[in-house]
Amino acid sequence: MDSTQRFSNRVDNYVKYRPGYPKEILHFLSETSGFSPHWKVADIGSGTGISTALFLDNGNTVYAVEPNGPMREKAEELLGNTPLFISINGTAEDTGLPAQSVDLIVAGQAFHWFDPIAAKKEFARILRPGGAIALIWNERQKRSDFEKAYEDLLQTYGTDYKEVNHSNITENEISDFFQPASWRLKAADNRQAFDWQRLQGRLLSSSYIPVEQNDIYEKMMERLRFIFDTYQQDGVVHFDYLTKVYIS
Repeated sequence: MDSTQRFSNRVDNYVKYRPGYPKEILHFLSETSGFSPHWKVADIGSGTGISTALFLDNGNTVYAVEPNGPMREKAEELLGNTPLFISINGTAEDTGLPAQSVDLIVAGQAFHWFDPIAAKKEFARILRPGGAIALIWNERQKRSDFEKAYEDLLQTYGTDYKEVNHSNITENEISDFFQPASWRLKAADNRQAFDWQRLQGRLLSSSYIPVEQNDIYEKMMERLRFIFDTYQQDGVVHFDYLTKVYIS
């Protein structure tokens, strides 16, 4: 499937059930690059605006660049009343932004969808001299028995989970992208709590998960229910994340 269209039927679940980003990211950027509320930010692959909101709340002007129509429209619905929010129909490889127009480029949960060679050329064009780039992922942990069981469900029922998993991006590939500049990795803990309804929505927010019309949907949901019932405590299960920020 065209990566720019994968989430068109996942928008509502994506907004409701995907994790946000810890505010420590702003501190990381400040200490490593001099980032401030005065910087103009390009959020590439901004989706429904989860990462965009972090920077808007910090007082930054944010150019939210998103090629997927339904996701971009949802961000406009949620954030459109904020004067610092500017929505752009564009891609990582062709943002539509003027040359040297932004101080910071961020990609939250998005870089693994980019063409790295074309994106690197475009980032170099739009970033001002001395600006910074931050590639950000919420990396779901697999330590608890519940997290391991959920991962096994994804491996079993995810249509192309192994191929599109962002963990396929290696640090060598990140180094190649940033060269000749150096980079630093910062990390912060992040967590989500789910009741049964929210866990279903979190699963269905993933583009590789079969939808209700699929023949294996009911079997998958039965398995998810079994996992929830087995590991819930007081009607809740948790995802722990390590939010990784690669800054250059």
